[in-house]
Amino acid sequence: MNGMTIRISQTSVKYNQETGEVESVQVHFSGHDQNRTININGYIPLTAEEYSGNESIASMTNLVKQNLASRLAE
Repeated sequence: MNGMTIRISQTSVKYNQETGEVESVQVHFSGHDQNRTININGYIPLTAEEYSGNESIASMTNLVKQNLASRLAE
C-alpha cells in the first residue's frame, strides 16, 4: 500500500460484560492515493489478540494497510 495515505478515524472496542476484557475492535479508516484519484474507507475487525500490543495509531495503521493489501490481492 505504498503511496496510500491511511487515516484511522475511530476505534470501536467491544468489551465482555462479565469480565470487562476486550473481545474485539473495529478500526475505522479512510484513505487515498497521492493524487486523490483513489479513495477507500471502511473498517477492519480485529480480535482482542490482534489488538493487544497494537493500540498505537501507527501500529493500527500498519494492520489496516496489511489487511487491505491482503484483501485486494484476493
